[in-house]
Amino acid sequence: MIKHIVMWKLLDAAQAPRFKAELDSCKGLVPGMREFEVGIRTEGMEANHDVVLNSTFDDAAALEAYVVHPHHKKVSAYLGTLRESRAVLDYST
Repeated sequence: MIKHIVMWKLLDAAQAPRFKAELDSCKGLVPGMREFEVGIRTEGMEANHDVVLNSTFDDAAALEAYVVHPHHKKVSAYLGTLRESRAVLDYST
């Protein structure tokens, strides 16, 4: 299993719900995607990022299929215009 965790700091934190909705459109996009959860920061709780994706894939091939999928590429390009920074951690479980 491969965990794929991505966190974004947005240019405007008010865009977090829209950012989440765009990411949610990628759920179930490829075979081998086991989990796909998008969260946005909760006001009053500690956070230094605005949005997080916590996802799990069967293997590296499934993650790569997601990364290169045309819909993911389209969503990613759009979301790139809304972010200040992005942090990624992929690891085997």
